[in-house]
Amino acid sequence: MARQKKLKPDEIEEIFARFQAKDPAPRGELYSVNNYTFLVAVALSAQATDIGVNKATRPLFEIVDSPEKMLELGENGLIEYIKTIGLYRNKAKNIISMAQALIDNHNSVVPDTRQKLEALAGVGRKTANVVLNHCFGQPTIAIDTHLFRVSNRTGMAFGKTPLAVETGLLKVIPDQYKLHAHHWMILHGRYICKARKPSCSNCLINDLCTFQKKELKK
Repeated sequence: MARQKKLKPDEIEEIFARFQAKDPAPRGELYSVNNYTFLVAVALSAQATDIGVNKATRPLFEIVDSPEKMLELGENGLIEYIKTIGLYRNKAKNIISMAQALIDNHNSVVPDTRQKLEALAGVGRKTANVVLNHCFGQPTIAIDTHLFRVSNRTGMAFGKTPLAVETGLLKVIPDQYKLHAHHWMILHGRYICKARKPSCSNCLINDLCTFQKKELKK
């Protein structure tokens, strides 16, 4: 089988122009009420679905919307709300530690730099990127399984690791699209370019995608 072709710059620009025309201001699907609760939600979403996280956090965020209130709830109290989420015990421990660090080091305010975010318990590069983008409008690209798949499958940027794909996408996505790029790609991967059976016949970038096993539009 011939090696998959990489998309050309003008093709990548056309893809994001179409994404923008269809959905000018995409948003993530995690429920939150402020920056702090968004940080908690993203931390909980690791290896879990947004739907599952939202079911747990909607009642949680009715009583907890600050690091201080999270500490008052305590680790065992938090577990009662999030025990339907995978890895909930470790996540509860991290979130309590995170709340204490925000109080001690950041005046209870979510920091706006990658270095400070990644110093918090349970926060890795992906979580930091999501928070920086959503809460502070920084043009970061957070690589989840959907985005990793879409980037490699379409031919936008190839990579064997999330960091390699992130670095590749930052080089090729035009600046005017970077703020919303990861939202468009995640939603595309979640609902159209699905892992097992991509819905190529319903894809608005089918004619540009270089995926060799795609179904052609009829």
